[in-house]
Amino acid sequence: MVSAFGTFDIIKPEYLHTVAFGSEVFPIKQFRLWKNALPNASFTNLYGPTEGTGMCCYFHADRDFEDGEAIPIGKPFRNREILLLTDDGKLAEQGQEGEICIRGTAVTLGYYNDPERTSKAFVQNPLNSAYQEIIYKTGDMGKLNERGELVFVSRRDYQIKHMGHRIELGEIEVSANMIEAVQMAACIYDKTKGKIVLFYVGTCTEKELTVALKERLPRYMIPNKLIRLETMPLTANGKLNRVELKNNFENNIY
Repeated sequence: MVSAFGTFDIIKPEYLHTVAFGSEVFPIKQFRLWKNALPNASFTNLYGPTEGTGMCCYFHADRDFEDGEAIPIGKPFRNREILLLTDDGKLAEQGQEGEICIRGTAVTLGYYNDPERTSKAFVQNPLNSAYQEIIYKTGDMGKLNERGELVFVSRRDYQIKHMGHRIELGEIEVSANMIEAVQMAACIYDKTKGKIVLFYVGTCTEKELTVALKERLPRYMIPNKLIRLETMPLTANGKLNRVELKNNFENNIY
């Protein structure tokens, strides 16, 4: 949000030398703005859920990235390991998507007073048949890129089937965020109406954004409806509040 709304046009934190970002995916467009504003600072991408005692992976972002490329989440901190597991409980191969699972001392004991939810997310390591070892299934999908670096792809529940194609809603968001006139974007899927809906904050019209997206995305990934907002709803933790967006859309508030 600092870079998206033109803060660096007014003032630059010139004495800032270390920048670490986590919680949400860091858009390439915003990363470039930070790098341009602070060319001598070091940048680190962090990844990790609360169930893994906070951040569990890091990547020093010390190179340039192409449009549409994701900044890797890198490698785990000490006493942690990331298992990239397929649906049949096997390790994903290079380039193959798998669910990011955490093992090691940072894995928490489960959810307070919620054994049903705990049993679904905290499971026995399918690669270990010798003794009990609990791992945490994050619900995040990842893969190893051509450099062997771990990359976050999308939330499992952001993957949809639309017009006969499997679609990552996160890919639509990435494409929208790369457009100059877009400051922030969030995508949801309305199962009842079978519509992909893209919310955005920016200076372009819905028609202009549709034209720009058609240059970046295949036809079946073009949102069925675009809604321009003055501000994007956020959770208490500062994340995009997709639940509120979806509820408001379904209740015809937008």
